[in-house]
Amino acid sequence: MAHPTLAVPPLAETYDLAVVGGGINGVGIAADAAGRGLSVFLCEKDDLASHTSSASSKLIHGGLRYLEHMEFRLVREALAEREVLLRKAAHLVRPLRFVLPHRPHLRPAWMIRLGLFLYDHIGGRRTLAGSHGLKFAADSPLREDIRRGFEYSDCWVDDARLVVLNAMAARERGAHIHTRTRCLGARRSKGLWHLHLERQDGSRVSLRARALVNAAGPWVESFLKEDLRQQSRYGIRLVQGSHLIVPAMYQGDQAYILQNEDRRIVFVIPYMQHFSMIGTTDRDYHGDPGQVRISSEETQYLLSVVNAHFRQQLQASDVIASFSGVRPLCDDESGDPSAVTRDYTLDLSGTAESGLLLSVFGGKLTTYRRLAESALALLAPAFPGMRPAWTGKAALPGGEKGQSAAELTRILLARHPWLAPDLAARWAASYGCRAWELLDQRNSELALGEHFGGHLHACEVDYLCQQEWAMSAEDILWRRSKLGLFLDADQVASLESYLASRRHPRQRAAR
Repeated sequence: MAHPTLAVPPLAETYDLAVVGGGINGVGIAADAAGRGLSVFLCEKDDLASHTSSASSKLIHGGLRYLEHMEFRLVREALAEREVLLRKAAHLVRPLRFVLPHRPHLRPAWMIRLGLFLYDHIGGRRTLAGSHGLKFAADSPLREDIRRGFEYSDCWVDDARLVVLNAMAARERGAHIHTRTRCLGARRSKGLWHLHLERQDGSRVSLRARALVNAAGPWVESFLKEDLRQQSRYGIRLVQGSHLIVPAMYQGDQAYILQNEDRRIVFVIPYMQHFSMIGTTDRDYHGDPGQVRISSEETQYLLSVVNAHFRQQLQASDVIASFSGVRPLCDDESGDPSAVTRDYTLDLSGTAESGLLLSVFGGKLTTYRRLAESALALLAPAFPGMRPAWTGKAALPGGEKGQSAAELTRILLARHPWLAPDLAARWAASYGCRAWELLDQRNSELALGEHFGGHLHACEVDYLCQQEWAMSAEDILWRRSKLGLFLDADQVASLESYLASRRHPRQRAAR
């Protein structure tokens, strides 16, 4: 049974809050505000998580290296949020052990032990295993001269799916989420913001809001100056981070954190069972954030760091895919891009009588929920009837039963033994307990509908279009899933044809 396309709710005349930007900070603020009883509108000019929020290292972590920069508050807050997100979305956020090879000519062992001791204790760790030293055996994938190291815990997450789940949480509490809708500008008048919007089809609409949140990510400063005609009190520094995807470099589910000669670090993380993800770089970026691409210098940098640590040597021809993002960091005038603070800055201007404007600078994926709480605390005086904070204990969609992906996979296979194990595991990790909505009384693989490759079936495509704002093959293959790594050009073309037939039912009848 095919689902109808996600309906677009009619626009209200006036909202309490309008949010511009569908990355993690925008959807986090929208969800928090909607759950407090505010009427919320969010627009995103592209797809949800189209840019920075789908191009991270996909970690929920405190940031071990931030301790060196004395950012203790940021690390403490991020480590505490690690525990919160494990509870909110146990299917999506999973523990990951990190191996840190020790190279004596870089950081001394005592410094690493001290850093790991702080990392274990300043954030209120409850569920994750602590750190300890390691001696590498002869079968280690690391080079022979690397004999000792350390191990500690952090978490992994599918970043784009975390964004989508927060957008769903916002919608389920009454927020209106509009993708492919660009804010052309906004002006204050009679105590309200008047927003002018353009949809993908060229149609234009207007709405009003009592407060406006600028969560445009890499465009936060340009949106302020060019579209709102406002001055920015803070400068923004765009820092490019790039990652490589290569065939799996080792067996096991541990990740590696590598110390380079320049004192930066590079992660090697298991990815989609068959691959390793290598990243990230840090370099200033001055172009269009929507056109960021990995450079040959970045590729060579990442390969050289990995080759300095692993027995298996990589070359450019081993790279299967890559992705790059631009982190919009608040400019603290640091000379080193990797040392620029990852903390967030919230800039509030205006008044409740004239129309509030809140702009979001910087931030980390891990601390998006705390950022949203801070944003609502600043906006609270304008909304005296607003309900209190609530997101700390509320599950994200799919995480309502608190089950891990492994637990859900076992349940899915026990009740539906005809499901392919890889499919059951991916559905459990992506959709949590809402995977049952994809099954919808289906009792065979044939009933899942057309198969496009990579265990992607029509029933899942329909669900993504109906429930998760997916419109294009790119939305589905690279953000809602990472199945683009498994489909060939003909299979992608078949998916695009199917999506076109959903938009034009007469074409579908002819298939």
